[in-house]
Amino acid sequence: MKMDYRVVFSQRKSIAVVVTEEAEILVKAPCGYSQKRIREFLTAHEEWIRCRLAKMQEQKEELGPPLTEEEKQLYRKRAQKILPEKTAFYAEKLGVTFGKISIREQKTRWGSCSSKGNLNFNWRLMLAPDEVIDYVVVHELAHRKEMNHSKAFYQIVESVLPDYKNRQKWLKEQGFILWR
Repeated sequence: MKMDYRVVFSQRKSIAVVVTEEAEILVKAPCGYSQKRIREFLTAHEEWIRCRLAKMQEQKEELGPPLTEEEKQLYRKRAQKILPEKTAFYAEKLGVTFGKISIREQKTRWGSCSSKGNLNFNWRLMLAPDEVIDYVVVHELAHRKEMNHSKAFYQIVESVLPDYKNRQKWLKEQGFILWR
């Protein structure tokens, strides 16, 4: 297989491949996993990777040209208004507090929550459907109760958004289109 890819080693137990929003092939592997085993894994999943890359390219072409700097600034301003409002609304529903909210352009995350309760959101969420934005906000606020992705964590998310799996699925399958 002749593809560029990046490997991230961590304490995980299994290997996985992800095609990021920027069409980067990212391999997540347990520490100590050999390069040979990684290449074998990629070869076994080559068809899926190529189909995913082709689908992403096709959908990006349908979207048109990339955003201008002016458009990006407008979306950032919109995020600075909307995300704090949504966060306050859902924090009250969940009975949690939060610290500072930052609007950024993270390369691999839609949002994050620090142990101090500070929240970061990607301004590109403003290009997503409203229900997806709500999902990311609730997801990050749920970390104020559970700083992990356990069953208990997802029960918290589900208590506010019973259909969270559909929203999560949209982000996983369509999120790359927000990177134009």
